[in-house]
Amino acid sequence: MSNRLNRLIKSYAGFINIPWMKGLADEQRVLFAVYHKEDELKLRARVEEFRLATESAGHTWLELDITRLFPEWMAAQKYREDYFEDPEDLEPKYKTFVRQSVEKLAAQIQSEADENTLVTLVGCGTLFGFASVSDFVKQLAAHVPGRLLVLFPGEYIDNGYRLLDARDGWGYQATAITADN
Repeated sequence: MSNRLNRLIKSYAGFINIPWMKGLADEQRVLFAVYHKEDELKLRARVEEFRLATESAGHTWLELDITRLFPEWMAAQKYREDYFEDPEDLEPKYKTFVRQSVEKLAAQIQSEADENTLVTLVGCGTLFGFASVSDFVKQLAAHVPGRLLVLFPGEYIDNGYRLLDARDGWGYQATAITADN
């Protein structure tokens, strides 16, 4: 068992038990559970513990695993073979990928979530190099009536988030939950 993950899950369990305030802006309803990138597989094996903590706090759980979003979207592209030969030709399509992916997930959220639902985003590391996680989360948060938990393989330093080993991070008003909380 990873001691870091034990501490992260404990921090999360404590945080999720705090009553939810109403009337918050989209970004204020987002939680980032930040963990070391090398703990990705261990964390995925323990997602159930996050669900149990959420349900024990009286909230509904909706898990959205986006790991396969990009490959499935890419497989549906008419010119996918050309994109593999010249990947830079795909760059202008990244915004379309994000928009279509958020629309797809928003439809699921609309049919399955309410103000008491914690929507959990698993697999955001798979967006690295194709889409901005900050942009993706910002667009998705607008469709979440309750709270959005982003399982985030990266770092939270000086109020900024860095996905994987990205050089640049971004500031975000979301609440960071770390193993050190």
